[in-house]
Amino acid sequence: MTYKELYNQIKKKKSFLCVGLDSDVSKIPACVKEKFGPENSQYEFNKAIIKATAKYTVAYKINTAFYESEGARGFEQMALTVRYIKKYYPEIFVIADAKRGDIGNTAEQYAKAFFEKMNFDAVTLSPYMGADAVIPFLKYKGKWAVILVLTSNKSAEDFETLKVCGVSGEKKSRSDYLFERVIKESARWGDKNNIMFVVGATRPEKLARIRAIAPDSFLLVPGVGAQGGTVNDVATHGMNGSCGIIINSSRGIVFAGCDKKFASDAAAKAKELAAKMSLFVK
Repeated sequence: MTYKELYNQIKKKKSFLCVGLDSDVSKIPACVKEKFGPENSQYEFNKAIIKATAKYTVAYKINTAFYESEGARGFEQMALTVRYIKKYYPEIFVIADAKRGDIGNTAEQYAKAFFEKMNFDAVTLSPYMGADAVIPFLKYKGKWAVILVLTSNKSAEDFETLKVCGVSGEKKSRSDYLFERVIKESARWGDKNNIMFVVGATRPEKLARIRAIAPDSFLLVPGVGAQGGTVNDVATHGMNGSCGIIINSSRGIVFAGCDKKFASDAAAKAKELAAKMSLFVK
């Protein structure tokens, strides 16, 4: 999917919502498990959530941990979910929240798995090992690397907000936060058409600094809802002329309700967030 196609979806739906399919088997309603059995419950739960929320969302983010933990059956449920979205909602952006971060042949195989075998549009990546961990993913035309920059968790401050010297070739007039250094360096590996950055919604005061460094890039912003971030703060500090942000909400939507009302409750929550976003979409 291209930058323009993604922005067009945002304008059409007046929403920049991403629904996170963190489909924890232990939280899937009993009515789904009873009807479809444990071997198909993740996929059928996802289908119901997707049908209910697709009109409000421009992206789905599949947290691979919740599927990998189920072994081979979980991988199959994940692949079926992506296939379903691609067949019935091909305009929607699909992200593998895998947080991979290896190099060489390993990175190439991860890219092949997510882009060729399962047809995701994007993968979240850790840049700790540098360009070698990201460039194999950028070789795929129309696919995206979503690079972890400034996350929502408290211990992000262990590393991400440390002060470091500026990028080579820049004036040494000031030091950068490590997350700023990551953005500056990784922006050289690709461009706004194939690189996004993950920025937690619980750190809106940092969004202006990030926008100054990456004015045109899309930001994937988790942390709205259950983690305390707000649409207003993120939009106010993070939007650019092409919207430039995708706000993710996971358990706040997919587990908003329970039992037989789970899909309609998820739709209601997605609609509520999308309505807030519509106020900011030109």
